Amino acid sequence: MKVPEHIAIILDGNGRWAKAQGKPRAFGHKKGSEVVDDMCDIMAELGVKYFTVYAFSTENWSRPAMEVKAIMTLFRQYLKTAIKRAARINMRTRVIGDRTGLDQDLLDLIEKAEEGTKDNTGITFSLALNYGSRDEIRRGVTDIARRVKEGTLDPSDITEDIISASLDTADMPDPDLLIRTSGEQRLSNFLLWQLAYTEFYFTDRHWPDFDKEELLKAIEWYNGRDRRFGKIKEQD
Repeated sequence: MKVPEHIAIILDGNGRWAKAQGKPRAFGHKKGSEVVDDMCDIMAELGVKYFTVYAFSTENWSRPAMEVKAIMTLFRQYLKTAIKRAARINMRTRVIGDRTGLDQDLLDLIEKAEEGTKDNTGITFSLALNYGSRDEIRRGVTDIARRVKEGTLDPSDITEDIISASLDTADMPDPDLLIRTSGEQRLSNFLLWQLAYTEFYFTDRHWPDFDKEELLKAIEWYNGRDRRFGKIKEQD
């Protein structure tokens, strides 16, 4: 079985899972964060090189204040132990998204986690926090425009590679497989540029119920796709 080099997941269904359990939404997010930990171990064991999760979007700030506060508390807890956790499986931890406006203590934790794991050579785990793909592209285009204005880049030299290099994922390959849980079948402003040739796998399972069995099912489905040169082969 060929294991995808880069797997991205839209974590969906934490709140619905919690509601079905008769629990508050924060309980679902906590359980979901535990599944993320498990998946990091499983992905590393399978030989996945890059694992990216959509954890908190730019639109998620509109959720109830108590829910946002609970989610941010989980991020802080995760980042405080990220270096120790990453050392167990030689994992590099990084955060993608717009850091503008994040609380300073959270920014400090992000910097500490990234700096403390940057030399690890195993799987790269990317946490999309305050991330929106349109915003990412806007920031990238703004940077390219600045370089053109400064005279360090000619407009005629702007290529797809230069655009890719301006994005948060500049040093990573594009995802081979995208998984979205909880039955939804949309991208929700996630990695729009990077997913151009990615295979999409949708499952009805809520994220807290996602496990190794379901991951292997997705990878087996991926292996059944007819791909050539990293792109889906055109049908005759």
